Amino acid sequence: MPVSRETFLSNVWRDGIFKDKVLFCTGGAGTICSMQVRAFVALGGNACITGRNPEKTEKGAADIASVRPGAKVIGIVADVRDMKAMDAAAERCAAELGSIDFAIAGAAGNFLAPMSQLSSNAFKTVMEIDTLGSFHTAKAVLPYLVQSVQKHKNSGKAQPTGTGGRIIFISASFHFRGQPLQAHVMAAKAAVDQISSSVAMEYGPHGITSNVITPGPIAGTEGMERLSKSDERSVKESKAKIPVGRWGEVKEIADATVFLFSEAGSYVNGHVLVVDGGQWRTTGADMGSTWRYPDFFLSGAAVEGVKGGKKSKL
Repeated sequence: MPVSRETFLSNVWRDGIFKDKVLFCTGGAGTICSMQVRAFVALGGNACITGRNPEKTEKGAADIASVRPGAKVIGIVADVRDMKAMDAAAERCAAELGSIDFAIAGAAGNFLAPMSQLSSNAFKTVMEIDTLGSFHTAKAVLPYLVQSVQKHKNSGKAQPTGTGGRIIFISASFHFRGQPLQAHVMAAKAAVDQISSSVAMEYGPHGITSNVITPGPIAGTEGMERLSKSDERSVKESKAKIPVGRWGEVKEIADATVFLFSEAGSYVNGHVLVVDGGQWRTTGADMGSTWRYPDFFLSGAAVEGVKGGKKSKL
């Protein structure tokens, strides 16, 4: 279904910055990754998206292509857990579209389960999709990214042919602070972050940049539908725990993607860009009913009832 441009992209980006460039994205039909790809295509690029579901992947590709007349978006059925399948997908993408200049390792799986109910097979499945899948994606596309950055130098100076040789991994913040019911995802995403770090160090000398985007709660996404309660009270409490007081929008992840792929992101390498409104910082912010976050800070009240309380002089 066609999506309005303001839904997936801010108006600060210049049209054509990715003209004739190619993006390879695993999990590209998902609610977040599809918007990242859509933004890239809207700004002049072409793309290949991969997925396990043939109908969803092919329909997703056609839908993304509708964002710009003449855009080419190919849907490739491939399982990220299969290295041979990923190699074949990358080879097909480069053959049909001419190159692979950018990549997003976005395939992921998640569900809520306490360790007491988490089977070895379920844990293994998430590790294989998220961690092994990210590794396979990197292995499949890196030779093409090296070729791209040789043509589009990462010199810190404006290049007439634009940028190339960039990869982004999609992660989560659960392992930053610890999260019940997410042992499998914390393990998988911690590993994904370190795969990105390895790519940054080992392929940085070629001019390639490797970074992580870590989304927080993003409205209207599959993740929020699967992992959060939708009743009014639960939604209100969830938003209250985020310093900016709201859930994110998909375009905020897409904008972060454009930044890292653009000339503006040329010197950003080995970084974890958390796009969550500050949510992961508030783990210890709720200090009980007396000083509830964020109400206490919004009230301007002094800390009372404890010896260590001190009134502000402002």
